[in-house]
Parts: sequence; C-alpha cells; structure tokens
Amino acid sequence: MTDTQKDRPWLFRTYAGHSTAKASNALYRGNLAKGQTGLSVAFDLPTQTGYDSDHELAKGEVGKVGVPVAHLGDMRTLFENIPLDQMNTSMTINATAPWLLALYIAVAEEQGADISALQGTVQNDIIKEYLSRGTYICPPKPSLRMITDVAAYTREHLPKWNPMNVCSYHLQEAGATPEQELAFALATATAVLDDLQTKVDPQDFPEMVGRISFFVNAGIRFVTEMCKMRDGDADLADFAFRKLVVGVVAGLRGQVEGDGEAGLALGEVAAVEQVGGLGRGMPSIGAEKPGAVFGRIGHLDLMR
Repeated sequence: MTDTQKDRPWLFRTYAGHSTAKASNALYRGNLAKGQTGLSVAFDLPTQTGYDSDHELAKGEVGKVGVPVAHLGDMRTLFENIPLDQMNTSMTINATAPWLLALYIAVAEEQGADISALQGTVQNDIIKEYLSRGTYICPPKPSLRMITDVAAYTREHLPKWNPMNVCSYHLQEAGATPEQELAFALATATAVLDDLQTKVDPQDFPEMVGRISFFVNAGIRFVTEMCKMRDGDADLADFAFRKLVVGVVAGLRGQVEGDGEAGLALGEVAAVEQVGGLGRGMPSIGAEKPGAVFGRIGHLDLMR
C-alpha cells in the first residue's frame, strides 16, 4: 500500500438465509444498507438435496438451516431490488449447484445484467459430500462431471465467477485429522482439475486453476493446525505449479511456431515436458522472455 494507492478492501459477507425467500431478501437488503459489501446464501436441506418444499421428504426441514429455493420465482424473490451486476454473491450449494447457478443467472438476465460481469462463488464441491456431509444426489462420476461442467461454463460465460470451493473444513468436522483433511482436499482438487483440463482450452487452464478456492478448517490442535497451514500453503502452491506447467506447455506448443510471442523455442517446451513440470524453477523456460510464461501463471498468487 502506498500514499496514492490503497489495497482493495476485503469483501464482507454474512452467511445467511432462513424461513422464506421474502424474509431472506429483507435480511439481505438490511445488511447491505448497513455496509455489508456482498452476499453469502445459505440454502435449506431440501434445496441442497433437490427436493421441492412441498415434497414429503422435505417435511420439517423447509427453511430451517437456510432459505428454500425450488424454482425461478423463489430466486427472483430472494434477490428482489438487489442489482446482481453490482453484487458479489457466494452460494453454499453443492449437489444442486448447476441448477441454483442457472436460476441465479436467469434472474440476473431478467434484471438486464450482462452475465459476463457477474461476480461470486458457487461451492460446487460434491466430492466432499461423500466423505462428510452426505448431501449428494448422484454417484461420484456424474457428480464430478457436474462440477467440471459448471467450471467450464463459467470460463466461457461468467469469467469473473469462482466455480468451486474445495471444502476440507467439513472433513475435519466429520472426524478427519488435520493431515487427512489436507490430503483429501488435494486429492479432490487433483481429480477436479484433471477432469476440467479436458474441457477448457489449454491457454485458459491456468486462469481456471487460480479460480479454485479452498475452505480450510482451523481446529483446536494448535501446533498441528499451524503446521498444516504452513505445509498446506506450500503443498497447494506446488500442486498449482505442477498443474499450471502442464497447462502452460500445452497452450504454448501451438503458439511457438505461430506468432512467437511466448519467446520459447520448441526445444525449451520439450525440456519442460521431459521433466514433467515437476521442478519449481523451470530453468529452461523463459531464458529470453520469462514474463511470457510466468505472466500466464500469475493467478497462482490467488491460492496462497
């Protein structure tokens, strides 16, 4: 921070939602009027598991731990008089994330918003539901497909949207040790990015890596948790680096012979492929123009 330029203020959101869409809307507008700078939506269990509020299995759970949203009308009421193109909205939703995000986009379109300007996050970590919370609907394979389909869609249509929040927090709440929590989180992120890599352009992949966020627990085992945070930071950076090198190399291969902007020779690309992108230094890349490569992986800082 300098005298002429201040850091951007942190986004301030309150995780909220209850009883009905109308009551939750009043709560949101009240919070925003008092200085809150974004929204974080809590959905009730029927919404999380794909049941309408009038379904027999939803009895006793409607509006209890969040707001019920069963159709476009509910979503429209939830954000009435809240301009979504000026908002940054987090939606804590997993198994039904594709549907809830679609309803959110539809309401934004009704408001006349340019959906490419929408900002926010959808949790969209269905994998952890099998290990901790249990609010999954489909088997693991189609659930993974839904996660990455949402991510690929946001890359094309909602470039400012964060398509997934890897939630290791819930794993520790369900009994995992800090070590297990971190291991499962990295395994989830690996599975998701491996699948996503087949659905986006190689040149876009580094940016997608930077848009995957992590929700980490901080339990009462002080020393262990501190070590987990420090080691986890390094592990996540190394993990992202490995994924990004693969994406960068794939993306640059098609450019080297074309416009030459990358400042690489084909031999340099081959050298990176030979070591599998496992070295942190990437010594053979960027001898002529390092910014051409590392400019593409600048989003790594978002994960640290």
